[in-house]
Amino acid sequence: MAEPACAIRKVVFVEEQGIAAALEYEHEEEARHYLLFLNDKPIATARWRETEKGIKLERFAVLPQFRNCGMGALLLQAVLRDVSPAQKMIYLHAQLRAVPFYERNGFCKVGAPFTEAGKTHLMMKYPESAAGLSLPDSRLPHFLGP
Repeated sequence: MAEPACAIRKVVFVEEQGIAAALEYEHEEEARHYLLFLNDKPIATARWRETEKGIKLERFAVLPQFRNCGMGALLLQAVLRDVSPAQKMIYLHAQLRAVPFYERNGFCKVGAPFTEAGKTHLMMKYPESAAGLSLPDSRLPHFLGP
């Protein structure tokens, strides 16, 4: 699974956004990785890992031709379904252009903008009242996990 996920992240983060590959591929071993498949083709990826603060969602990437058609939301729902029972703070660092997407999916902005990997981000937190909820999985696509 690592190869398809890395290939998607290379397209989205390294090639499109110009993020250094060394930054893009850190913390790989400690993270739980996801791949979203459409017709047996990997089209999106994400991961999460535990940090001192809680559970950090990271590296959400959807191939360009599959954006803006609900694939990112399906991937996010699958990740939230898996991490919500942990009863820990769920958070992420969203690039500014992705903030509306995460707000539509229940995340709230926390604090001031900051720069990470040369891009402006906002910390966003999933509401604590939502942690531990059982999210529906009837619409979720096929995922491969570790």
